[in-house]
Amino acid sequence: MAYIGNQNPTGFVGRPPKEDFTGTTGGTLALSNAVGSAHDIELFINHVRQEPETSYQAAGTTVTFQGYTVAATDDVYVVYKGLAQLTSTVADGSIGTAKIGNGAVTDAKIDTMAASKLTGALPAIDGSNLTGLGGSNIKEKLVMLCDGQNYTVSSGTYTSTNVTTHQTMGTTSTDITGSSISYTPPTGTTMVIYEFVFSHNFHDTDTVTQIRSFIDSDEVTSQRQSIQCYGAFNVEYHHTFLIPIGGTADTATGRQATWTSAKTLKIQGRTYNSNYQARFHDLKNWDGAGSTLKRKPQLIITALG
Repeated sequence: MAYIGNQNPTGFVGRPPKEDFTGTTGGTLALSNAVGSAHDIELFINHVRQEPETSYQAAGTTVTFQGYTVAATDDVYVVYKGLAQLTSTVADGSIGTAKIGNGAVTDAKIDTMAASKLTGALPAIDGSNLTGLGGSNIKEKLVMLCDGQNYTVSSGTYTSTNVTTHQTMGTTSTDITGSSISYTPPTGTTMVIYEFVFSHNFHDTDTVTQIRSFIDSDEVTSQRQSIQCYGAFNVEYHHTFLIPIGGTADTATGRQATWTSAKTLKIQGRTYNSNYQARFHDLKNWDGAGSTLKRKPQLIITALG
């Protein structure tokens, strides 16, 4: 006849086994089988049944007596009523997603994640997907005040020129102070944007200033500029020239076939003639009076990829 009712928790067939400890001394017993609690065994000392948890505690394979030490002459034995559930190591890859409860994996259980796993659309706060967001192609942006300090980006550390005095343009093309930098773009750069921002004032009544852009000793002739002002004070002039990378090199446009080592970028200036001289980097008037203040220029290099 089939067994009716709950399954035997011990897994024993017939009478539960007995384990004898006669001759043992001390305050503990070492069981041969692990148990879950004191109620999983019956402990007898000299044929007197002991009260679980009051006279002894049991967990795993250890029985601990409560206030009693057995002697070698005591008749001690245990009758098993139930055994602790056996555990085993789960095989790698054997747990499927269905076995993991929803919300069971918390932030505390997540260690690291490869960037390649972060795919798909980024959700907005309301749960919808964000759209229309373009990625940036800026590989690095070097922004320096011409104060003689070091500025660090991914391609290296660059020291700016410390500009402390004004510069008057003559009739010969001359490097504009603070504008020079020896630069190597990061790998994969396809365009370098050179920007120099400086104060431009008249030295005479009118100014006609001509600006040339250079890569090493080569002038980028297609990116020349001329500034003409009459009586203009403290004009902030922003000179930019672009350097494409890739394809056939072209000195006139500044295009580089490749760029893997340092190149010197700078701009030069001259006046149209001696009657149209300009001054850079100074501040002519301040607080209702003439001024000897200086305005430090800014040098900005942006690498795109």
